[in-house]
Amino acid sequence: MTGLWRLLRLFRPYTGWLLAGVGLSLCTLLANVALLALSGWFISAMAIAGAAGASMNYFTPAALIRAAAIVRTGGRYAERLVTHEATFRLLAALRVWFYRRLEPLAPAVLEGYHSGDLLSRIRADIDTLDQAYLRLLVPGLVALLAVPLYGLFLWHYDARLAVFTVALLLVAGAVVPWLVQWLGARAGRRKVELAAALRTALVSDLQGMGELLVYAAAERHAGQLDGIGAALVREQRTLSGLNGLAQGAVGLCANLAQWVVLVLAIPLVSAHTLAPPDLALLVLFALAAFEAVLPLPLALQSLGEVLAAAQRIFRLADSPAAVREPEHPRELPERFTLRLEDVSFRYRAQAPDVLQHVSLTLAPGEALALVGASGSGKSTLVSLLARFRAPTGGRILLDGEPLAQFAGAALRARLAVLPQQTHLFNTTLRDNLLLANPAAGAQELEAICRLVLLEDFVRAQPEGLDTLVGETGIRLSGGQARRVALARALLKEAPVLVLDEPTEGIDADSARRIMAGILARVRARRQALLLITHQHAGLDQVDRILVIAHGLLVASGAHGLLQATDAPAGN
Repeated sequence: MTGLWRLLRLFRPYTGWLLAGVGLSLCTLLANVALLALSGWFISAMAIAGAAGASMNYFTPAALIRAAAIVRTGGRYAERLVTHEATFRLLAALRVWFYRRLEPLAPAVLEGYHSGDLLSRIRADIDTLDQAYLRLLVPGLVALLAVPLYGLFLWHYDARLAVFTVALLLVAGAVVPWLVQWLGARAGRRKVELAAALRTALVSDLQGMGELLVYAAAERHAGQLDGIGAALVREQRTLSGLNGLAQGAVGLCANLAQWVVLVLAIPLVSAHTLAPPDLALLVLFALAAFEAVLPLPLALQSLGEVLAAAQRIFRLADSPAAVREPEHPRELPERFTLRLEDVSFRYRAQAPDVLQHVSLTLAPGEALALVGASGSGKSTLVSLLARFRAPTGGRILLDGEPLAQFAGAALRARLAVLPQQTHLFNTTLRDNLLLANPAAGAQELEAICRLVLLEDFVRAQPEGLDTLVGETGIRLSGGQARRVALARALLKEAPVLVLDEPTEGIDADSARRIMAGILARVRARRQALLLITHQHAGLDQVDRILVIAHGLLVASGAHGLLQATDAPAGN
């Protein structure tokens, strides 16, 4: 239950909206009960008056019935409006809160989760948490407020009416929901877990459909999805069955209350201590009163789902970041000189080092190439420089100060990084480029497209830079998508430029031309360039080449070093 209390604490900024929804729901409920009870009394009173040939004031009860009907209709609309507005605000706040907790975990911690699992937590699990307000908080508080009011009203007529009716209300609103929650707790948790597993498996299979088809594994994976789906249907069937039994039990309690009130009230009418029209009022009041507890079995049944979803959300949100931020970060220096001193790194405590005693210096205006085969530790070095990870040995200095003393976000704002895996958003070329520098003008965008040899492609498009690239850049070829990502990195105003395999998927002649343009640009801007590659394009123009193999720097020197050390020219 700690997850539920923590969730309610997150709802605190929206207390006004939450209480307004509860208040409107209570008013609507009371108006509905009053409408049914007054209607029964009015019809009975009119019938008795007509049979007796007596006259009565029918204006007042008619007005009260109309008022109750108007309040019920208007209150229901206002209640739906307010509770849904509150729910949307809560979901938006939860997603923002969750994203802010996730951001420091990327990429080091989040790499341990499937993309489908992360998507399921961000969307489905948070959507499940809206039940905490709509299905748990609102019905629970309304019933808690309404039942004592019902008891006081019935007590005014006879104490026995109040005791028996409230007792049956407690059975229907507390005992039955508790039994349903106890019987369905496991099914509710399993439903959330299986739904998350199904989404995770489905996303993973769709992303890897090409490989599944090539290796003839698609049918086997489809069978696994069918198995998860069948298990999910079984849990849903269990929950539906329990909900049906609960609704039947509440209906039984309501009818018992109606009969109890009738049996107890008839002698009161015979003794002339209760007016005959009041008999219909009390019987219909007892029946309508159970609307307050009708949603409670489903509310308690959904508690298992809410707790399971909250547990999944909070477990990830509470994960410790791979890098601890300083309590009092230092101001970034003007001079951006990065120096690695005897740096080592391993991903797990018992795993071997992927970087071993690496030492290098990257000064402003210097172009440094780090050359090595895939898996030699080049990309890991990028993560260390961006403070996505912390060295397990040695230290990294920025202008002579430990890198750990600077805020990670502020540091990354001064780095322009092109990783191996980049993402293009489902929008235009222009919007994708402007992510790096929203202030960039049309001439600057044209110049950067010219530098990465994207100009001819852009001119060939009827919409030019306003051409949509599709989801993850699907409308572009691999080389075109890589050039867009490279152009975006070059647009960022940063003193340090880190390019990880910038010409991957681009032909050799184009790669040489692009690298020549990049080197000319960074030298003109006095940027420090760290070029990470396994290719040789443009390496004859860099200031220094470092050769890395199995996490070790094995050589350092000029371009001729590559032939002398037999450094790799490709994967």
